[in-house]
Amino acid sequence: MTTAAELLAQAQALLIDFDGPICSIFAGIPAHVVADQLRTVLADGGHTNLPAEVATTKDPFDVFRYAATLGENEARYVEAAFTAHEVEAIPTATPTPGAHELIQSWHESRRPLAIVSNNSTSAIGIYLELYNLRSFVDVVLARTGADTSQLKPSPHLLHHAVVALAVSPAGCAFIGDSLTDIEAAHAAGVPSIGYANKPGKQARLAAGGADALTEALTGLMAVS
Repeated sequence: MTTAAELLAQAQALLIDFDGPICSIFAGIPAHVVADQLRTVLADGGHTNLPAEVATTKDPFDVFRYAATLGENEARYVEAAFTAHEVEAIPTATPTPGAHELIQSWHESRRPLAIVSNNSTSAIGIYLELYNLRSFVDVVLARTGADTSQLKPSPHLLHHAVVALAVSPAGCAFIGDSLTDIEAAHAAGVPSIGYANKPGKQARLAAGGADALTEALTGLMAVS
């Protein structure tokens, strides 16, 4: 397997996921609390008999994706609530060690960088302003509405990032911490670096086909 350092050294552009590789967005407001709030939105709309996996999930994206199967209104209401909770969570989000330094040093290398995320553009924009990172990021491709079909594992956002940066898919490197990130990268033809920031992730991301793996971003600054 190619190392993360080698993949970054070869890359003409860096694509990076937001929640995980850049920060833990729900460090202060736990994700399961947000999932509960989104279930409340569905209950207020009369949807109380949820499938077991939706009723018990701690992942708000699972609730959001289920809402999208119920109809456009449900999807819009849940997405709006989700965005509000993401924005509320930004002040207590915990930066990933080494992430801000990687973003800055990549910018200094005169290579373009895009954030590609299923989180909302509003929340990401606030985070970048909060930490004075906006000038280091060329483009943000993230959630702008209730259409779940455009979110990873779809390659939609990655395709748009590649076009926006005017590079070839093979000339990029995408850092993500989930199997959906790796799947989206494969579908877009973009080499992927699996950020294995929790126990067990390295094996899962490797099995999912990540082109390289790293357990930390701090050691990647020098190669950018």
